[in-house]
Order: sequence, then structure tokens, then C-alpha cells
Amino acid sequence: MALSALGSSPHSFNCNSPSPLKEFNGLHTHLLIPPLSIHFTQNHIGRLAKQMHSLKIEAVDATRRENRIARHTRIRKKLTGTTERPRLAVFRSNKHLYCQVIDDIQMQTLASASTIQKPLSQELGLTSGPTIEAAQKVGEAIAKACLEKGITKVAFDRGGFVYHGRIKALADAAREHGLDF
Repeated sequence: MALSALGSSPHSFNCNSPSPLKEFNGLHTHLLIPPLSIHFTQNHIGRLAKQMHSLKIEAVDATRRENRIARHTRIRKKLTGTTERPRLAVFRSNKHLYCQVIDDIQMQTLASASTIQKPLSQELGLTSGPTIEAAQKVGEAIAKACLEKGITKVAFDRGGFVYHGRIKALADAAREHGLDF
């Protein structure tokens, strides 16, 4: 290290001189700084101990959505849709119910059905969100769409939702109308 940039000793630095880092053409150097020693009195140690004792660590609960996404991530690690057996993915919102048959290898959606599609939404006349009846109609629609394309076997992806209620109704209706899973 050049002492001209650093001053008379390696522990002091002259701010008016050019930077020692520029002097070495982009190579990074470390300035030697003496270790800092802090001396506490007995009074300071007592205050620090009281402050450390009063520190609280609070756990933050995950939201229902975060828990669902974590469940879905665990499921997706084990479940992939192939050309022979595509994945039947289900998503439930407060207003609608969606499902699609996906080939994960080719990254294509092969078939889809939801309560937002015109034929189903007009037939159901939903006012307060999807019901079990709506889920059964969506399951029937996805089964018909799959059978038209020659798909009979699927892997069911519940999307992190509990297999109960609307999700179960959709799965049962799809099974009744010809899908195998």
C-alpha cells in the first residue's frame, strides 16, 4: 500500500489525498483500522441487562392465503402433469371456481372450465359466489371437455384447498362423468 495516500502511518487516512483504491487500478484494498474498544461501567451493564430482558420476540401468524400457497407448493413438488396423465388444477375464489387440465411437460392448457364462462354462468345465474351445485356443473363441464379431446386419466391438483365442499363436489362430478383419478 502506498503510504503517501494513507498519511504517515497505516492507521490514519488523509481525506485531501487521492483515494488509495484508485491508485491500484480497480483492485480493492483493505485499510487497516485499529479495533474499537468500548468500556462499560457497572451502571451501563445493569441498564443493558434490563433492556435485553424486556425485549420480546413476537411470532407472526401466516395468513390463510399464505398457508394455502405453502400447501399448494408442497403438492406441486410431488405432482406433475404429463401428456398421458395431465394435471387437473382447481382454483377457488370467493366469486368463481376455475379448473384447467394442464400438460406440464409441454406447458399447455388442454381444457378448461369455470363459472365465469358464458354457458355455465347463464345456466347457474350466480349471485353470491360458487355453490356446491356450481362446482358439480364445472366438474361435469371439464369432464366433457376432456373426453372430447380424448383425455380420460388426470392427476387431481386441489391447489392447496381442503378436499371438502366445493372442491370435493367438483372432483366427484368429474369422476361421475368419465374422468379417472
